[in-house]
Amino acid sequence: MNALMPKLISFDPLIGSISVIAILIVAVGLFLKKIKQPYIIGYILVGAMLGQSGLGFIEDASTIDHLGEMGIILLLFFIGMEISLPEFIKQWKVAAIGTTIQVALSVVIIWAVGYFFGWRMERSVILGFVIALSSSAVIIKLLSDKNLTNTRIGKNVLSILLMQDIIIVPLLIAVTMLGGKEESTDAIFLNIAGGLGIMISLIYIYKKQTIQLPFSKAIEKDHELQVFLAILFCFGGALGASFFGLSPALGAFVGGMIMHASKATHWIYNTLNSFRILFVAIFFISVGLQLDFGFIIENIWAILAVLICVYITNHLINALILRLFSCPWKEAFLGGALLAQIGELSFLIASTAYSLNIIESYSYKFTISLISLTLIISPFWISFTEKLILSSGGRKRNKIN
Repeated sequence: MNALMPKLISFDPLIGSISVIAILIVAVGLFLKKIKQPYIIGYILVGAMLGQSGLGFIEDASTIDHLGEMGIILLLFFIGMEISLPEFIKQWKVAAIGTTIQVALSVVIIWAVGYFFGWRMERSVILGFVIALSSSAVIIKLLSDKNLTNTRIGKNVLSILLMQDIIIVPLLIAVTMLGGKEESTDAIFLNIAGGLGIMISLIYIYKKQTIQLPFSKAIEKDHELQVFLAILFCFGGALGASFFGLSPALGAFVGGMIMHASKATHWIYNTLNSFRILFVAIFFISVGLQLDFGFIIENIWAILAVLICVYITNHLINALILRLFSCPWKEAFLGGALLAQIGELSFLIASTAYSLNIIESYSYKFTISLISLTLIISPFWISFTEKLILSSGGRKRNKIN
């Protein structure tokens, strides 16, 4: 009887990990809900608590990383579903010119700092790319919570985010070139063909504006087949983009835009939203798992100095860009705050640069810590900015009175 007891009480470690993660997310999530902060902060904190520098509960993070990549694909698919291409075309100036200015100024500023500290040019360019990208996951959630999605500032900010999601592909190609990795002629032709295919798809969506999905009427009330049709467009788009050497997330993004044009977003959202929540949470948990508390404590002053510089620089650059395109100063200042943090796609740039030995272990850990902290601080920075705007409005009214 006693010999059977170990078998009866044994359990799969994976089940234990999932249970602990769920308990921590619920506990941290309830606290964040009480103080009205996004759950993304909680996901990162839970990952940090369970990682090797925390409780050490999860030692092999490779499975979490793979699931997290699926979360990014689902996230970009949902972002694509929320984008109306005709509306985006109306905002093309602020999106294209604004994003180009943002990336260029970020690289120039970091290059100037790097020149002072004796950094290699490649390292400065990589860090410039990293700080230029904002977080779609954080900003879209905050815009939705604040009912700003369909306002002028919301549309301008979303158009910039969309352009940043698109520009990640050429940025990754540039990173590869900086790493000295020579692409074959076949790979280059595949990239070009994939880019042309995406452009043709977008032009088709723009011209047609409304498209008819195959089998859409046949499965209109069939929930099970709806799940798999949505997964087909999401991961099929990701697979197609991967075949052409492009970002899988970009392919999923285009798949989402096709869904939007088909007017099928209502049932797809209901069908896949639970999956999106789960896998996006896993992605940010995987980010938290990479945090090294010992490294952060040892380099706290350097990280804080760069953190403040990033927020001030990104805030001012984006505010000036939005003001340049006729946004009132208050809206531009709020938009700058919304775009001030470093985004989740910057992890892709940092990891790619690290794998190509463009940045060493110290720079990679520094970058991961910096990105994570900007994501955690972002809601508080935005709230602080909103209070500044309200107080300035109150002072002006007092002067008038």
